[in-house]
Amino acid sequence: MSDSSEEVEEEATEDVEEEVEETEAETEATETEAEEESTGLQEGDFIRLAYTARTVEGGQLVDTTDPDVAEEEGVGDQGTFEPRVIVLGSGHLFESVEEAVIGKEAGESGSVSIPAAEAFGEYDESQVETVAANKIEEDDRYPGARIQIDGRQGTLETIIGGRARVDFNHPLAGEDIEYDFEVVEVVDDQLERAEGLLNMFLDMDLEMRIQDDEVEETSVEQPDEDDEDAEPETVTETVEKRTLYVEATPQLSMNQQWMFQKQQIAQEIIDKTDIDRIVVEEVLDGGGMMGGMGGMMGGMGGGGEADIEEALEEADIDADEIAEDL
Repeated sequence: MSDSSEEVEEEATEDVEEEVEETEAETEATETEAEEESTGLQEGDFIRLAYTARTVEGGQLVDTTDPDVAEEEGVGDQGTFEPRVIVLGSGHLFESVEEAVIGKEAGESGSVSIPAAEAFGEYDESQVETVAANKIEEDDRYPGARIQIDGRQGTLETIIGGRARVDFNHPLAGEDIEYDFEVVEVVDDQLERAEGLLNMFLDMDLEMRIQDDEVEETSVEQPDEDDEDAEPETVTETVEKRTLYVEATPQLSMNQQWMFQKQQIAQEIIDKTDIDRIVVEEVLDGGGMMGGMGGMMGGMGGGGEADIEEALEEADIDADEIAEDL
């Protein structure tokens, strides 16, 4: 072989080695970038989020977890105001807010402007309609009243004679929203996760606990296809189940969200935690039973109806609405 041939081979080998080195360097750079992009909070993470949302124009309070803000705005008595447990990637936040939160670390904060179309929708003039006044409860026949007609929520604008003008747009339709937030912490504890999810769905603080139970499960085993005379066999086995126990309250029993969506709510909790099943347990105190029986013996005692009305009021439930739904 000539010297020139050897030189050509050496140059070709060097070129290949350079290409390999460049490829490896590019791969390492890509992996590094991917690692940098995936740092911080990601979809599926449970976080405790503090936030305050206001309209961009006018600064009207939309929602807050800050008790001081709630007090200043005169709504401090309308619920519990504290940071809420959120699952990223589950539709619990406006999309723009979620995009801003992903990648951040606990303790970091931010601010996002949410356009009306993403928030509560653009204002639609066609959603302002004239309806028969007799479809509106007499106590609600005043401008500004929030009313329900044929399953639709609306705001009564005017009522003249037998006709009423109702705006079926969301009260905040057409409003851009300014959303200030802080990631308080990452939530790892399973009980805190379950409590946070239930509180988000029901806006209620309930007594809960998690324990591992041994549960008997029954299944049917199909016989071998080759054995024509064999029949399906019922098999019972004991398995361990992580169980979330929730103490039932009158307010929970009368909560409309729970009444009509308990299965979906339970499935959401099971899907997003390591809980296998949920048991709602009713606790009956002996003293309460005696008092109740005394009332019954005295012709109901006059307290039963008051107790029900009080429970309805605490649960923020309209008895007439329940009757209509049923």
